[in-house]
Amino acid sequence: MTTAAAAFAAPPELAGRVVEPGHPRYRLLRSTYTRVGSPAAVVLARDARDAAAALAAAQDQGLALTVRSGGHAMSGRSTNDGGVVLDLSGMNGVEVLDRAAGLVRLGPGARWGAVAERLARDGLAISSGDHGNVAVGGLATGGGIGWLVRRYGLTVDNVRAAEVVLADGTQVRADERRHRDLFWAVRGAGAGVGVVTSVEIEAMPLRRIGVVEMAFEAKADGKALVRWAAAMAASPREVTTGAFLARDGSRAVLVVTAAVAADDPEAVRAALRPLLSGPRPLQAKARMAPYTALVSTAHEHRNAGQQRASSTSALLPEMTPEAARALMRAARVLPGAMVHLRWIGGAPNDVAADATAFAHRDAKVFASPLFPPPGTWDDLRRAWEPVWAHGPGSYVNFESTTGADAFDRSYPGATGARVKELWRRYDPGGVFRPLPI
Repeated sequence: MTTAAAAFAAPPELAGRVVEPGHPRYRLLRSTYTRVGSPAAVVLARDARDAAAALAAAQDQGLALTVRSGGHAMSGRSTNDGGVVLDLSGMNGVEVLDRAAGLVRLGPGARWGAVAERLARDGLAISSGDHGNVAVGGLATGGGIGWLVRRYGLTVDNVRAAEVVLADGTQVRADERRHRDLFWAVRGAGAGVGVVTSVEIEAMPLRRIGVVEMAFEAKADGKALVRWAAAMAASPREVTTGAFLARDGSRAVLVVTAAVAADDPEAVRAALRPLLSGPRPLQAKARMAPYTALVSTAHEHRNAGQQRASSTSALLPEMTPEAARALMRAARVLPGAMVHLRWIGGAPNDVAADATAFAHRDAKVFASPLFPPPGTWDDLRRAWEPVWAHGPGSYVNFESTTGADAFDRSYPGATGARVKELWRRYDPGGVFRPLPI
């Protein structure tokens, strides 16, 4: 059994790449965004050979192994106590393979802010997450709901190939022609099949976007949420909005940020008409900006277990009045919580539910609460269950817990059965197993 007192005997090929307790860099590398870990060793991989060597050594020594690209997932599962953390942050290349086709190769440790900054030089952007400190590996294998999602789809929808180190150390390339089952799993359930050491993704031509920030009063009746959803349903796909429910003294406020994937101000104004035709916002400001204004290198920070909040999510097929009221109740009964919302109706819905391991293709609304201490997961679950009644699916990257129920919500029905089969096939010993099956 692995304990915190375990030691890691580094093989010769990893000399100089291993950070253990007592090393000056250990305290900077031990943790994730949400969890303080105490691993026996952190291996700083440079390439797929380092990853394979660390994987083999950990298995030979009976030590748990966790893989970390950025360490930003809410579960904190990319560190451990007493095992080996395979840190991919040094594998952070960003290479434009074909500018005309928009084909880009990314290392799993590249931060999305750095990716956006590099691609901006070629007038390209990738539909990624919404925070520049998140790394490619976890997002591009879990889903990817960001500022371009309505127009260009999830990040996984734009992955064209992946290089993977399997549990037995084999290095393979997975795409639509080779290792197709593996390629299917990588796009949404990649954490359970191997170490993804690079991905090839299709980027889109985009230099500037329109950005509008608005705030609306949000009453308990949920009508503000219903109006927001109706406006988004009437908006062209170039418009993606992120929103959150917050408190402003005694009242609740819906704060909305709209990103418009167009670089012409007139086109931006036309696209925003449905959003701006409703009640007058409490405040509003607009600007044209580069995509890097929303996915920025300024977001980068050290992960030191600073975000101890609990999180879960729901994927709703519609924002019905009943669902809106359930969301408002959850926000009200969870003290200090922030409920994030994203309208994702658009390109993600064009993809068949069985095309990738991200199955929630009927979802129009993504909702996720962030509930800080002293609140607990049990408190969050009780408050959020009425929301799940309107959309029981979850996005795996926003789940704090790693139990069987998190698996079932993230990978429902036939998708879950296929994910389980492929995780067992490619990782029969459960080396990577992020969720119980």
